[in-house]
Amino acid sequence: MLAAFAVGVRLGMHRVVDVAWGLGFVAVAAATYAASGGRHSLPAALAVVWGLRLAGHIAWRGRGHGEDPRYERMLSKAPGNRSLYALRMVYLLQAALVWLVSLPVQAAAYADGRPGGVAVAGTVLWLCGLCFEAVGDRQLARFKADPANRGRIMDRGLWAWTRHPNYFGDFCVWWGLSLTAWTSAGAVAVSVLSPLVMSYLLIAGSGKRLLERHMADRPGYAEYRARTSGFLPWPPRRLRRSQGV
Repeated sequence: MLAAFAVGVRLGMHRVVDVAWGLGFVAVAAATYAASGGRHSLPAALAVVWGLRLAGHIAWRGRGHGEDPRYERMLSKAPGNRSLYALRMVYLLQAALVWLVSLPVQAAAYADGRPGGVAVAGTVLWLCGLCFEAVGDRQLARFKADPANRGRIMDRGLWAWTRHPNYFGDFCVWWGLSLTAWTSAGAVAVSVLSPLVMSYLLIAGSGKRLLERHMADRPGYAEYRARTSGFLPWPPRRLRRSQGV
Protein backbone atom coordinates (compact mmCIF):
# COMPACT_ATOMS: atom_id res chain seq x y z
CA MET A 1 0.00 0.00 0.00
CA LEU A 2 2.92 2.35 0.61
CA ALA A 3 4.16 1.59 -2.89
CA ALA A 4 0.68 2.29 -4.25
CA PHE A 5 0.62 5.56 -2.32
CA ALA A 6 3.90 6.61 -3.95
CA VAL A 7 2.43 5.83 -7.37
CA GLY A 8 -0.79 7.69 -6.54
CA VAL A 9 1.11 10.81 -5.45
CA ARG A 10 3.26 10.63 -8.56
CA LEU A 11 0.22 10.38 -10.84
CA GLY A 12 -1.90 12.77 -8.80
CA MET A 13 -4.61 10.10 -8.81
CA HIS A 14 -5.42 7.87 -5.85
CA ARG A 15 -7.72 5.42 -7.64
CA VAL A 16 -4.62 3.20 -7.94
CA VAL A 17 -5.43 2.00 -4.43
CA ASP A 18 -8.30 -0.05 -5.87
CA VAL A 19 -5.82 -2.06 -7.96
CA ALA A 20 -3.53 -2.37 -4.93
CA TRP A 21 -6.44 -3.80 -2.90
CA GLY A 22 -6.48 -7.03 -4.91
CA LEU A 23 -2.70 -7.18 -5.16
CA GLY A 24 -2.45 -6.78 -1.39
CA PHE A 25 -4.17 -10.13 -0.89
CA VAL A 26 -1.81 -11.70 -3.41
CA ALA A 27 1.16 -10.34 -1.45
CA VAL A 28 -0.20 -11.62 1.88
CA ALA A 29 -0.90 -15.06 0.41
CA ALA A 30 2.55 -15.33 -1.19
CA ALA A 31 4.36 -14.16 1.96
CA THR A 32 2.35 -16.48 4.19
CA TYR A 33 2.92 -19.45 1.90
CA ALA A 34 6.67 -18.82 1.85
CA ALA A 35 6.96 -18.22 5.60
CA SER A 36 4.96 -21.33 6.52
CA GLY A 37 6.84 -23.67 4.21
CA GLY A 38 3.82 -24.25 1.98
CA ARG A 39 1.47 -25.81 4.56
CA HIS A 40 -2.22 -25.94 3.64
CA SER A 41 -1.84 -23.95 0.44
CA LEU A 42 -5.46 -24.05 -0.78
CA PRO A 43 -6.63 -20.76 0.84
CA ALA A 44 -3.48 -19.01 -0.39
CA ALA A 45 -4.03 -20.24 -3.95
CA LEU A 46 -7.67 -19.14 -3.93
CA ALA A 47 -6.72 -15.69 -2.60
CA VAL A 48 -4.08 -15.26 -5.32
CA VAL A 49 -6.51 -16.15 -8.13
CA TRP A 50 -9.20 -13.83 -6.75
CA GLY A 51 -6.78 -10.95 -6.12
CA LEU A 52 -5.18 -11.11 -9.56
CA ARG A 53 -8.54 -11.22 -11.33
CA LEU A 54 -9.87 -8.28 -9.36
CA ALA A 55 -6.73 -6.16 -9.78
CA GLY A 56 -6.61 -6.87 -13.51
CA HIS A 57 -10.28 -6.03 -13.98
CA ILE A 58 -10.06 -2.74 -12.06
CA ALA A 59 -6.87 -1.71 -13.88
CA TRP A 60 -8.50 -2.44 -17.27
CA ARG A 61 -11.74 -0.67 -16.29
CA GLY A 62 -9.94 2.46 -15.11
CA ARG A 63 -7.58 2.89 -18.05
CA GLY A 64 -7.77 6.36 -19.58
CA HIS A 65 -9.92 7.74 -16.76
CA GLY A 66 -9.04 10.38 -14.20
CA GLU A 67 -9.56 10.32 -10.45
CA ASP A 68 -12.39 8.23 -9.02
CA PRO A 69 -15.25 10.57 -7.96
CA ARG A 70 -15.37 8.88 -4.54
CA TYR A 71 -11.80 9.83 -3.75
CA GLU A 72 -12.20 13.26 -5.31
CA ARG A 73 -15.13 14.02 -2.99
CA MET A 74 -13.30 12.64 0.04
CA LEU A 75 -10.07 14.51 -0.61
CA SER A 76 -11.82 17.78 -1.46
CA LYS A 77 -12.80 17.94 2.22
CA ALA A 78 -9.37 16.95 3.53
CA PRO A 79 -8.13 19.09 6.42
CA GLY A 80 -4.57 20.09 5.56
CA ASN A 81 -2.36 18.15 3.16
CA ARG A 82 -4.42 16.05 0.73
CA SER A 83 -1.72 13.44 0.21
CA LEU A 84 -1.20 12.82 3.92
CA TYR A 85 -4.96 12.61 4.41
CA ALA A 86 -5.16 10.05 1.58
CA LEU A 87 -2.34 8.07 3.19
CA ARG A 88 -4.18 7.87 6.52
CA MET A 89 -7.77 7.49 5.38
CA VAL A 90 -7.33 5.44 2.21
CA TYR A 91 -4.05 3.55 1.95
CA LEU A 92 -3.28 2.69 5.58
CA LEU A 93 -6.93 1.94 6.32
CA GLN A 94 -7.10 -0.46 3.38
CA ALA A 95 -3.77 -2.00 4.42
CA ALA A 96 -5.27 -2.83 7.82
CA LEU A 97 -8.36 -4.29 6.15
CA VAL A 98 -6.25 -6.44 3.82
CA TRP A 99 -4.50 -7.91 6.87
CA LEU A 100 -7.80 -8.49 8.69
CA VAL A 101 -9.73 -9.94 5.76
CA SER A 102 -6.84 -12.26 4.82
CA LEU A 103 -6.86 -13.91 8.26
CA PRO A 104 -8.17 -17.23 6.83
CA VAL A 105 -5.10 -17.46 4.58
CA GLN A 106 -2.80 -16.71 7.49
CA ALA A 107 -4.56 -18.95 10.02
CA ALA A 108 -4.76 -21.93 7.65
CA ALA A 109 -1.03 -21.85 6.96
CA TYR A 110 -0.20 -22.63 10.59
CA ALA A 111 -3.25 -24.66 11.67
CA ASP A 112 -3.20 -28.35 12.48
CA GLY A 113 -5.49 -30.71 10.61
CA ARG A 114 -6.08 -31.46 6.96
CA PRO A 115 -8.71 -30.12 4.57
CA GLY A 116 -11.86 -32.23 4.44
CA GLY A 117 -15.44 -31.97 3.26
CA VAL A 118 -15.85 -28.44 4.59
CA ALA A 119 -12.89 -27.31 2.47
CA VAL A 120 -14.49 -28.88 -0.61
CA ALA A 121 -17.76 -27.05 0.10
CA GLY A 122 -15.81 -23.84 0.64
CA THR A 123 -13.99 -24.23 -2.67
CA VAL A 124 -17.29 -24.74 -4.50
CA LEU A 125 -18.77 -21.65 -2.83
CA TRP A 126 -15.62 -19.66 -3.66
CA LEU A 127 -15.83 -20.75 -7.31
CA CYS A 128 -19.50 -19.77 -7.51
CA GLY A 129 -18.66 -16.36 -6.08
CA LEU A 130 -15.74 -15.84 -8.46
CA CYS A 131 -17.89 -16.72 -11.46
CA PHE A 132 -20.67 -14.42 -10.22
CA GLU A 133 -18.20 -11.54 -9.89
CA ALA A 134 -16.53 -12.15 -13.23
CA VAL A 135 -19.76 -12.59 -15.19
CA GLY A 136 -21.37 -9.56 -13.54
CA ASP A 137 -18.32 -7.40 -14.27
CA ARG A 138 -18.21 -8.59 -17.87
CA GLN A 139 -21.91 -7.93 -18.42
CA LEU A 140 -21.62 -4.42 -16.99
CA ALA A 141 -18.52 -3.64 -19.08
CA ARG A 142 -20.27 -4.70 -22.30
CA PHE A 143 -23.35 -2.66 -21.36
CA LYS A 144 -21.30 0.49 -20.73
CA ALA A 145 -19.32 0.02 -23.94
CA ASP A 146 -22.48 0.47 -26.03
CA PRO A 147 -23.11 4.20 -26.64
CA ALA A 148 -26.84 3.48 -26.90
CA ASN A 149 -26.87 2.66 -23.19
CA ARG A 150 -25.45 5.99 -22.03
CA GLY A 151 -27.47 7.28 -19.08
CA ARG A 152 -29.43 4.02 -18.74
CA ILE A 153 -29.50 1.66 -15.75
CA MET A 154 -27.99 -1.79 -16.23
CA ASP A 155 -30.82 -4.25 -15.56
CA ARG A 156 -29.90 -7.26 -17.69
CA GLY A 157 -28.32 -10.65 -17.04
CA LEU A 158 -27.28 -11.10 -13.42
CA TRP A 159 -28.13 -7.45 -12.82
CA ALA A 160 -31.82 -8.29 -13.30
CA TRP A 161 -31.62 -10.67 -10.32
CA THR A 162 -29.58 -8.55 -7.92
CA ARG A 163 -28.52 -4.92 -7.95
CA HIS A 164 -25.02 -5.96 -6.85
CA PRO A 165 -23.85 -9.22 -8.47
CA ASN A 166 -20.19 -8.31 -7.96
CA TYR A 167 -20.71 -7.64 -4.24
CA PHE A 168 -22.72 -10.84 -3.84
CA GLY A 169 -19.94 -12.74 -5.60
CA ASP A 170 -17.39 -11.17 -3.26
CA PHE A 171 -19.54 -12.26 -0.32
CA CYS A 172 -19.49 -15.88 -1.54
CA VAL A 173 -15.75 -15.73 -2.26
CA TRP A 174 -14.80 -14.80 1.29
CA TRP A 175 -17.22 -17.14 3.04
CA GLY A 176 -15.99 -19.94 0.78
CA LEU A 177 -12.33 -19.11 1.32
CA SER A 178 -12.90 -18.99 5.07
CA LEU A 179 -14.45 -22.46 4.99
CA THR A 180 -11.33 -23.87 3.32
CA ALA A 181 -9.33 -22.74 6.37
CA TRP A 182 -11.57 -24.51 8.91
CA THR A 183 -9.16 -27.34 9.67
CA SER A 184 -9.02 -26.78 13.45
CA ALA A 185 -10.99 -25.01 16.16
CA GLY A 186 -8.37 -22.27 16.38
CA ALA A 187 -8.43 -21.67 12.64
CA VAL A 188 -12.22 -21.41 12.68
CA ALA A 189 -12.16 -18.87 15.52
CA VAL A 190 -9.67 -16.66 13.67
CA SER A 191 -10.81 -17.04 10.08
CA VAL A 192 -14.53 -16.45 10.69
CA LEU A 193 -13.74 -12.79 11.36
CA SER A 194 -12.85 -12.28 7.70
CA PRO A 195 -16.22 -13.04 6.06
CA LEU A 196 -18.06 -11.26 8.86
CA VAL A 197 -16.05 -8.08 8.22
CA MET A 198 -16.44 -8.41 4.46
CA SER A 199 -20.19 -8.99 4.78
CA TYR A 200 -20.52 -5.79 6.80
CA LEU A 201 -18.39 -3.77 4.38
CA LEU A 202 -20.22 -5.06 1.32
CA ILE A 203 -23.76 -4.63 2.65
CA ALA A 204 -23.71 -1.86 5.23
CA GLY A 205 -20.29 -0.25 4.88
CA SER A 206 -18.47 1.14 1.86
CA GLY A 207 -20.03 -1.17 -0.73
CA LYS A 208 -23.75 -1.45 -1.41
CA ARG A 209 -24.86 1.43 0.81
CA LEU A 210 -22.55 4.07 -0.64
CA LEU A 211 -23.04 2.96 -4.23
CA GLU A 212 -26.82 3.11 -3.92
CA ARG A 213 -26.60 6.56 -2.38
CA HIS A 214 -24.53 7.64 -5.41
CA MET A 215 -27.02 6.06 -7.84
CA ALA A 216 -30.21 7.27 -6.15
CA ASP A 217 -30.80 10.25 -8.45
CA ARG A 218 -30.16 8.41 -11.72
CA PRO A 219 -33.19 8.29 -14.05
CA GLY A 220 -34.90 4.92 -13.78
CA TYR A 221 -33.00 3.80 -10.67
CA ALA A 222 -36.01 4.00 -8.34
CA GLU A 223 -37.98 1.63 -10.62
CA TYR A 224 -34.98 -0.69 -10.91
CA ARG A 225 -34.60 -0.74 -7.15
CA ALA A 226 -38.30 -1.50 -6.67
CA ARG A 227 -38.24 -4.60 -8.86
CA THR A 228 -34.74 -5.99 -8.19
CA SER A 229 -33.34 -7.74 -5.13
CA GLY A 230 -30.91 -5.60 -3.14
CA PHE A 231 -28.29 -8.29 -2.59
CA LEU A 232 -29.24 -11.98 -2.73
CA PRO A 233 -30.08 -13.09 -6.30
CA TRP A 234 -33.84 -13.42 -6.76
CA PRO A 235 -36.24 -13.31 -9.72
CA PRO A 236 -37.32 -9.75 -10.59
CA ARG A 237 -40.66 -8.80 -9.05
CA ARG A 238 -42.37 -8.42 -12.42
CA LEU A 239 -41.31 -12.01 -13.27
CA ARG A 240 -42.62 -13.35 -10.00
CA ARG A 241 -45.98 -11.62 -10.56
CA SER A 242 -46.27 -13.06 -14.05
CA GLN A 243 -45.72 -16.52 -12.60
CA GLY A 244 -48.38 -15.96 -9.96
CA VAL A 245 -45.88 -16.18 -7.08
